[in-house]
Amino acid sequence: MTPAAFQARLQQAVQHHLGGRFDEASRVYEALRIAAPRDYQVNHLLGTLRYQQGRAAEAAQLLETALRLQPRAPATLMCLGLAYVALQRRPEAEKALRESVRLDPKSHEAWGHLGGTIMFAGKQAEAIECFRRCVALKPDFADGWHSLGCALQVTGQGEEAVACHNRVLALQPNHPRALFSRAQALHIQHRLTEAIADFDAHLARHPAHHEARSFRLLLLNYRDDLSPEALFAEHLAYGRAVEANIPAERLRPQPRQPKPAGTPLRVAFLSPDLRTHSVAFFLEPLLAHLDRTRFTVILYHDHFTEDAMSERLRKHAQVWRNFVGLDRERVLKAIAEDAPDILIDLTGHTGFNRMEMLARRLAPVQIAYLGYPNTTGLSAMDYRLTDALADPVGAADQLHTEKLLRFAPTAWCFSPPADAPVPAPTPCLSQGRIAFGSFNTLSKVSDHTLRLWRDLLAAVPDSQLVLKSMGLDPKRWTERLAAAGLPVDRVRLLAPTKGIAEHLACYGQIDIALDPFPYHGTTTTCEALWMGVPVITRAGDRHASRVGVSLLHAVGHPEWVADDDADYVARAVALATDHSRLTTLRAGLRAEMQRSPLLDYAGQAARFGAALEQAWADAPAT
Repeated sequence: MTPAAFQARLQQAVQHHLGGRFDEASRVYEALRIAAPRDYQVNHLLGTLRYQQGRAAEAAQLLETALRLQPRAPATLMCLGLAYVALQRRPEAEKALRESVRLDPKSHEAWGHLGGTIMFAGKQAEAIECFRRCVALKPDFADGWHSLGCALQVTGQGEEAVACHNRVLALQPNHPRALFSRAQALHIQHRLTEAIADFDAHLARHPAHHEARSFRLLLLNYRDDLSPEALFAEHLAYGRAVEANIPAERLRPQPRQPKPAGTPLRVAFLSPDLRTHSVAFFLEPLLAHLDRTRFTVILYHDHFTEDAMSERLRKHAQVWRNFVGLDRERVLKAIAEDAPDILIDLTGHTGFNRMEMLARRLAPVQIAYLGYPNTTGLSAMDYRLTDALADPVGAADQLHTEKLLRFAPTAWCFSPPADAPVPAPTPCLSQGRIAFGSFNTLSKVSDHTLRLWRDLLAAVPDSQLVLKSMGLDPKRWTERLAAAGLPVDRVRLLAPTKGIAEHLACYGQIDIALDPFPYHGTTTTCEALWMGVPVITRAGDRHASRVGVSLLHAVGHPEWVADDDADYVARAVALATDHSRLTTLRAGLRAEMQRSPLLDYAGQAARFGAALEQAWADAPAT
């Protein structure tokens, strides 16, 4: 073939390639590669095509060949980096992409791909800078702005993230994910009404995007205008939508294989929160005390962050895997190879969940626990672990697709931070007035909650309210507090703190903690009690508004549980007027917690293990 004929055929293949006629392009590229196996362009273009066809291993081989022929080729390095990402060879991908931007620092695409790759390596700050370089080079690149917005919201920078997604929508009004991502950014700013509106608008365009429907369910739990029955209907609708295309045999309980006597049950835990996170604080003591003669522990982490807590949890597992960035098929294959008897989901409808996979049943027995305060809505989720105070027998059973396993006096087992400071003196003694406070996420602070706090401040005229939360925008929250009728001159908004010890030290500024309604605190309640601060809660009609009931009964203080709004205010006032009682509590609450079921690690682990064995015994056998 003459050089001119070769180039003509190559141009023909490129036109097929650009036109999306991949089969025709492939045939011509292959013929040209046989004729000229050491031609850089043919190897590069065919490698690029193979990547686009989802044939990443072939793509990598071809692109590696192209690089040997032309080592300083930034476009080839970029494509090779993407192929390595698809093959889960992330360190090699990062190296290739870094070299690509070094050789061609004006490639907005390469900067964007490098940012996406190093996000999964936990290098969020550097990833954000990569995305900034990307959009600086191409300001009208909607996908670049979207990537920047997503990276910002992962790092808690909600205001700028919303601005980025607004930019995406201005550039590309029908962008497939901009509304979904903006809804998430609005959520971390606690702008729930706007976030739900964005989810609704996104789902109107993309009704089959079950991930968005799942995120929306979490936000519905914060609302104070939905009945438990309405919330259940929303979860059922999610379950029906996800299960619509799943074969019926995948939804039914799988027959369990009989296990020889003395063979441990294989129990897998799936969560993106096997790191410094509230879920880990409650999980670690159970894992540490679970009887290894009866249970083999498998931990499935699903997040790009692995830290000291991850390492501690890993030591309690016989198998550890991190699924972050893996596609569904690879995750399914890994779980099938591990063959867990019981799979426990710790996430529910919170971020980075695998609900759509769980709907296809990954183990003979599937259990929901810890991370989410409601039903999953899935037929394939067999049980939910809880207690009789958080989910009273009767009504609660009718509002779950799972069978409720009430396994202990309280469903939680709290592990206090090792670096928690000792409780500070009661602040009212030095300040001369009572400081109420809440360190719960502000997404839980509903209009109903604000009315309760308004009435309480009116009942204790010289008192203060102290608020602390991630994503607290002082201007926006001052306006909302004022609109709700709270005296803003008596409200203090605390700035974020760097670490857990500094955060817990802030409890030295409040005398009485106030639980929000209808979504109670869990970790925040336990932390307050550990720091010697009593917590006033209001019992409600769903799990989310009964967590405080369970925790306070567990530590022996049911008198801090109110039955209605007036009772909530009255109980808080009674405590506020008894400074001597507050001082006694400050000195003794930590010891009360230590004697409670919450810190009875061996007992709770034994009860937890017995519940797992009951669930396994009740599963249908072959």
